[in-house]
Amino acid sequence: MLLKMNIPNLLTLLRIGLIPVLVLCYYLPYAWAPMAAGAIFAVAAVTDWLDGYLARRWDQSSALGAFLDPVADKLMVSLALVLLVETFAQPWMTIPAMIIIGREIVISALREWMAELGKRASIAVSNIGKVKTALQMISIFVLISFEPFSTVSWAGVAALYAAALLTLWSMILYIKAAWPDLTEEL
Repeated sequence: MLLKMNIPNLLTLLRIGLIPVLVLCYYLPYAWAPMAAGAIFAVAAVTDWLDGYLARRWDQSSALGAFLDPVADKLMVSLALVLLVETFAQPWMTIPAMIIIGREIVISALREWMAELGKRASIAVSNIGKVKTALQMISIFVLISFEPFSTVSWAGVAALYAAALLTLWSMILYIKAAWPDLTEEL
């Protein structure tokens, strides 16, 4: 069966395709490589916003897009955080990365379970989640683009910690919303 593609889905696929390109650029031994890797991550971050915006604006939401969009986002962010943990090789970098990646796993499982109950809307994306995502994308962009342990990278670390705190807060809100269903006896 031939798959009909729309622009939002193509942007999501582009984001997935940028993952190996990001890794390649990140490890290139050239002075311009960090900025190129950061630019690739920035393109991915913009397409994360743009594909959803266009799908809603042009009424082009699809099952494929609903599946691929969060997968693409989580793959790109998780991969970038793993690269940064390797580069900084410090517990203070591992902790927020672990919080962000761990939360994504928990919330993905929670959303899947709530969807099985027909209650996925009760844990829809909140404004806190949107702010968290923006801070996360900005911090990762800064940390990828600039020299580790530089003044600018410390601003990226601060933004990453702010994103990790919002990550925990939003996870608590999601679990609180789902708690009656989680604790209901079968």
